[in-house]
Amino acid sequence: MAFQILLNVCLAFVWMFLTVSFNGASFIVGYMIGLFIIFMLRRFFHSRFYLVPVFVMMKLLFIFLKELILSNIAVAKVVMKRQLTIQPAIFALPTELKKEWEITMLAMLITLTPGTLVLDVSDDGSTLYIHALNSPDVHEAIESIKQSFEKTIMEVSK
Repeated sequence: MAFQILLNVCLAFVWMFLTVSFNGASFIVGYMIGLFIIFMLRRFFHSRFYLVPVFVMMKLLFIFLKELILSNIAVAKVVMKRQLTIQPAIFALPTELKKEWEITMLAMLITLTPGTLVLDVSDDGSTLYIHALNSPDVHEAIESIKQSFEKTIMEVSK
């Protein structure tokens, strides 16, 4: 991935030198031409096209923002009710993530979402222990986390 980015920047500078135009617009045009060239030659690289993980990271950002807004609304509803009817839960989330940065990213996304907190990570990194403010169905919460955050993090690290 880093090689493709460096190659794309070099192609942009080559474009600037060929057109004898040394401004930002010429660099951007050269960068776009370099993107097209690298995309066409992507099968000759050992890693996948470097913009794919960028798009998946943007997808992860939008999923997090959606979850952040929905959980803020849910926590606000719980706080605004006259009677406190919550069902707090502590549960274990088995994860398929292997790399340390993936597990850390998942733990941070869960902790940053209001109403949930990662209490601990097992020594081997295969299980996260989570506290949820209001979780009547633990299995539904586990599936929700696996289908949203964990699945997208796995897409990023392919």
